[in-house]
Amino acid sequence: MKNTFGFIGTGNMGGALAEAAAKAMPSENICLSNRTAAKAEALANRLGCRTASVEDTAASCSFLFLGVKPQQMGALLADLSPALAERKDEFVLVSMAAGLTMERIQAMAGGNYPVIRIMPNTPCAVGAGMIPFDCTDNVTQETLTLFLDGMRFAGIFDRLPENLIDAASAVAGCGPAYAAMFLEALADGGVACGLPRQKALLYASQMLLGTAKLALETGKHPGQLKDAVCSPGGSTIAGVKALEDGAFRSAVMNAVKNAWKRNQELGK
Repeated sequence: MKNTFGFIGTGNMGGALAEAAAKAMPSENICLSNRTAAKAEALANRLGCRTASVEDTAASCSFLFLGVKPQQMGALLADLSPALAERKDEFVLVSMAAGLTMERIQAMAGGNYPVIRIMPNTPCAVGAGMIPFDCTDNVTQETLTLFLDGMRFAGIFDRLPENLIDAASAVAGCGPAYAAMFLEALADGGVACGLPRQKALLYASQMLLGTAKLALETGKHPGQLKDAVCSPGGSTIAGVKALEDGAFRSAVMNAVKNAWKRNQELGK
């Protein structure tokens, strides 16, 4: 199987994955296409790769990244189905659309084509993504290895049964928005206490990064990490009390639950 990556749609997520691919393989193995050609051309100029029409990309690349919104997927695959049906070589459809199962992607594309379903997040742009994925039974181990090797600079790929991918997306895919809101709120609090804005953002950002690293590397439960900072009668436990008064944990849980429900709605 050829190892060529074609990105159909070069928005924030498709563009981030294309940048990761450009670090792992020769630029001539990457093709970008977008309904607005200038957008694909600008990214291609930066990465040193080529551009093509959506139809030509679908007809030639071995891994086809479908970087469109769930609501646009049916129309896109209907347009591409003639080109896909004519192909005699191996290719894989790579879907990153929330809510759409691999079976739905195959039905929209009009064939029992191999599908890899991924749910990337925006930290892929800096090589720190968390990407749950699954694939259809007709994706061979050799093909999956090729794919994962080409995506190795995007972040961590973790295989998960497809029925759990909507839930994983509600945590890892939507989570950067929640984390960014918390980051902004922490910085605002620092500014309210007199810190310069840039200092407050630096301290909050590095604190979140360091805490996540601490959780991953030590394997400690988040409750242990919290307790380690909360001295009896101290300032941290006073802050924790304020968060509990504001139903902080309940609000976060509800955010994940609502995102999960919306993912399921998008698949209907």
